[in-house]
Amino acid sequence: MKTFPKPLSASEERDYLERYKEGDQEARAVLIERNMRLVAHVIKKYQYTDYDMEDLLSVGTIGLIKAVNTFKMDKGSRLATYAAKCVENEVLMLLRANKKFSREVSIYEPIGVDKDGESVSLVDVIETDNTETIDLLILSQDVRALYEACDTCLKDTEKTVIRLRYGLYGGKEHTQREIAGMLGISRSYVSRIEKKAVEKLRVGMECLG
Repeated sequence: MKTFPKPLSASEERDYLERYKEGDQEARAVLIERNMRLVAHVIKKYQYTDYDMEDLLSVGTIGLIKAVNTFKMDKGSRLATYAAKCVENEVLMLLRANKKFSREVSIYEPIGVDKDGESVSLVDVIETDNTETIDLLILSQDVRALYEACDTCLKDTEKTVIRLRYGLYGGKEHTQREIAGMLGISRSYVSRIEKKAVEKLRVGMECLG
């Protein structure tokens, strides 16, 4: 595996983070480049999986980029500490997805299209309930952190679906079908938005944690 430049010192890291916060994209590039050694270190423990190390490095780099994009200096920790969690989480998501794929591929195969012309798979027509996932997030994490993850990780439509589905911000819980009627979209599309949003929240809160 290629060698990477040495990590930034604490003062250098703070300087580049401040510059990136002010919109300096070159500073962002430096923060990513100078933390690539961390990515290489994290993925070493997965070298005996079915994945090539270069593939794992690419996936780990995605986690690093997410960490740089979402890191908050006022949390009191170093970027490397936060980034290591995000890198490892990204790799674990890949490994878990691959492990499930061979068993579950059939439920993700298209079975038709909905009224909006969107492809529909078996998993979309099953009324899924991610309530347990959201409840666990609420129970295991500070509610404020959940709302922060909503604001940071979700697009407006995803945030709306999650808010209506689980009664966040003091609202009432709604079924996927009710939300579909409110938003003028198909229930299967609401299901897809919900699944994607819940996964984003899980990942986002792991990084925030």
